[in-house]
Amino acid sequence: MKFKQVVAIVFISVATTVAGLWGYDHFQHNKTYFYSQDSVKLPANYAKFFNGEKFGNGTGPADFTDAASAAIPATVHIKTKTVRSVSNNLPKRNPFSDLFGIDPDDFFGDRSRSLPEMGSGSGVIISDDGYIVTNNHVVDGADEVMVTLSNKKSFKAKVIGTDPSSDLAVVKVDAKGLPFLLYGNSDDVKVGQWVLAVGYPLYLETTVTAGIVSAKGRSIEINSRQSKTPIESFIQTDAAVNPGNSGGPLINPQGQLIGINSAIASPTGSYAGYSFTIPVNIVKKIVSDLMKYGTTQRAYLGIEYARDNLSDEVKKQEGIKDDEGVYVLNVTTNGAAAEAGLKKGDIITKVNNVSVNSGSEMVGQIATYRPGDKIKVTYKREGKEFEVPITLRNSTGTLDVVKNSVYDKLGADLQTLAKKDATTLNVKGGVVVKSIQEKGLFSKTRMEEGFVILKVNGREVLTVEDFRKALDAAGSSSAKLEGVYPGYDGAFTYPLKLNSEE
Repeated sequence: MKFKQVVAIVFISVATTVAGLWGYDHFQHNKTYFYSQDSVKLPANYAKFFNGEKFGNGTGPADFTDAASAAIPATVHIKTKTVRSVSNNLPKRNPFSDLFGIDPDDFFGDRSRSLPEMGSGSGVIISDDGYIVTNNHVVDGADEVMVTLSNKKSFKAKVIGTDPSSDLAVVKVDAKGLPFLLYGNSDDVKVGQWVLAVGYPLYLETTVTAGIVSAKGRSIEINSRQSKTPIESFIQTDAAVNPGNSGGPLINPQGQLIGINSAIASPTGSYAGYSFTIPVNIVKKIVSDLMKYGTTQRAYLGIEYARDNLSDEVKKQEGIKDDEGVYVLNVTTNGAAAEAGLKKGDIITKVNNVSVNSGSEMVGQIATYRPGDKIKVTYKREGKEFEVPITLRNSTGTLDVVKNSVYDKLGADLQTLAKKDATTLNVKGGVVVKSIQEKGLFSKTRMEEGFVILKVNGREVLTVEDFRKALDAAGSSSAKLEGVYPGYDGAFTYPLKLNSEE
């Protein structure tokens, strides 16, 4: 083939290719999808992120060494010892055990014994004079609490107060000049930001793990195990947390305390990817209450609200509309919300200008206030938005300060004796012990469920309220409970230690 012919063939091939590409682009351009973000307007959720800069103003993952060095000395190891009375052979304790102060088992062989149970958790120092925050479930029912600092110094701690509803507790050691963490602001915490979890997991020494905030305002219904009025508005993270981390701090890269680690979601009991933290704004308020009053001054809005994640069937049955906010199912008579004019069917969207899209978020906001505090509540009714001032109240519907009571530490479900049962027992009244929990003052006696309390320190009690007053009058030492068991003859007496440190 001649050279000229080869050149001609190449020229024709190139020309045909160029013509084809030109034709496709010319006739099909409007049907071709070109992806580019260079000239695309930023979506709403990025509006405040870039601040006009092409690549944003972030510098990538932070160096956590400074935050860790601030948190480790302020994170403590908490070890507890709890003495339980257990039976070797009997399914229930002998109700005659404390009759006249004599145990029949002493005559027929010792069938019961006391065994110590050891526990371990973490805590965070919040003041240089030894106040420490931890979880209620770490110290609940403990007879002895020991605190060990990161420098190996150990102290015996005193429990100042506990709050099962939020799973928080305050203990104190006799020490001065301790390192402590500064409070941050959990309302400023953002989903996606870096966080550190610090604690003593699995009996290891101080351990620091990193992760991000994966969600806020979470409720996993774990606090309902220890309280009938649980507070749950957790910060969810993927920082590794294991048994032993409970009560330890969650901090931001600046080393500020933004929460107390409380729970994990796991099918095995060990870390499986998700951990849950009590926001520090709730912690600050409850800790302040426990230190000042010895108990929590909890505020109530006075409503029943639709729980999160209800099925479509339940929503239809209750008439709940899908909308942003918290649907009011009912308004408590004489409660704070009723006084402000809220009604069933209203949808609460804001508390003091903070948006609430779920019941847990609303509870988290209310939990930062006390009875008597005035807040603004924004709600929707029939498509219109309203805002009203509301003065929050306590659980009894008043503004009074709630006093610390040993009654709350009994760990028992008590009911006033029914009139017909009182007639059967030939007594004026009394208090029935319906159930005894594993932790609490009653669990440290040999009392059995079904016992009817008739007297406290010789003082007759006819109702639960009488019983509460009698315990408060007993002070902080001990009380002698007298009563009967239906079906058994004779009276029974149980000494009750009101202070577990004695």
